[in-house]
Amino acid sequence: MSEVAVIGAGTMGHALAMVFALGGHRVRLTDTNEATLRRAPALMNTALETLAEAGEVTPAQQTGMGQAVRLCDTLAEAVAGADLVVEAIIETEDAKRTLFAKLETLMGREAILASNTSQLDIFPLVPQALKARTLIAHWYTPPYLVDLVDVVGSPQTDPAVVETVRGMLAAMGKAPIVFGKFVPGYIANRIQAAIAAEVYSLLDAGMVTPEEVDLSVVHGLALRLPVLAVLAKADFTGLPLVNTVLTNGSYVPPPPHVRSPTLEALLAEGRTGVMAGKGFFDWGDASPADLFRERDRRLLKLKQALRQIPPMMGKDGG
Repeated sequence: MSEVAVIGAGTMGHALAMVFALGGHRVRLTDTNEATLRRAPALMNTALETLAEAGEVTPAQQTGMGQAVRLCDTLAEAVAGADLVVEAIIETEDAKRTLFAKLETLMGREAILASNTSQLDIFPLVPQALKARTLIAHWYTPPYLVDLVDVVGSPQTDPAVVETVRGMLAAMGKAPIVFGKFVPGYIANRIQAAIAAEVYSLLDAGMVTPEEVDLSVVHGLALRLPVLAVLAKADFTGLPLVNTVLTNGSYVPPPPHVRSPTLEALLAEGRTGVMAGKGFFDWGDASPADLFRERDRRLLKLKQALRQIPPMMGKDGG
C-alpha cells in the first residue's frame, strides 16, 4: 500500500483517485478550485455505484472509499508523505511548470512524480531536482474502465522509477505500455487523430452524415478491433494484399484537421455535446449524469464480455 497524492480533482483527477483507492492505496486529493474538490466525492460515488451494480467492486470497497480518499485543502497537505504524486491539472505549460516548481520543495526526497499529460512533453518543465523521479503515466477516460496507461520516462528518469510505476499499475489490473521515449499522442491518441481526420474530412465535404459514420464504425470496425486490433488483422487479411492496398495509390488520406466547419457550426448553435444535451446527436431530456452512467454500464458489459474473448496476439514478429 502506498500513499498517493492526486493533484487536480476534475474529470480525470477524481476518477484517478478512485482507481488508486480501489487498487489498495491511500489517496489524498486536492484542487485549487474548492467547488471542484467538494464535488469529487459525489462523482466517485456515482461511478462506484455503477461498478458495484456490475459486480466489479465489492461492498467493502464501496463503503471504504470514504476512508481511502481524503480531500485536502492545500497542496502541501496532499503531498506531505506521499510516495507517488499524480499530476492531473489543465493542459497548459505555464500551469504545469508552476506546479512542478512548487512540488520541488514539497515532495519527499524519494517521492515519484507522474504526469497525466495527454499531449505535452512535460520533461523540459520539470526542475532538475525532480527529473530523475519524474515520468508520464497517461490514462484514458474513464480510467476506472479503460485499462490502458501510457508510461514514459525521459532520458534522465531513473529506470527503477519507471519499473516501480509500471509494476504498481500492473498490480492494479491495468495495462501499462512503456515507451522508450516521449511520442506526442502516444499510440491510441494518434490512431484516434487519424480517424478524426477522416471523419471530419467526410463530414465537411458533405459526403456522409454523423449517423452513417457511427454506424460504419459500430458494425464494421468495432466488431473486429477487440479481437484482431490492427496488425493481427493485417496478418489474417494477408500481407501481400495489405501491401497492394498501401501501394496502389488509389486513396490518399486527408491531412490532419486544424479546423472543421461542421464542428464549428455545431458549437455556434450551442451544441457542445452531452453536457448540453446536443452535439452531433440530440440526447433528449436525459441528464448528463444519467447519460454518463449509461455509457459506463454499456462499457462494463462489453469489458466483461471481452474477458471471455481475449485478443488474438501472435508471438513477436520478426
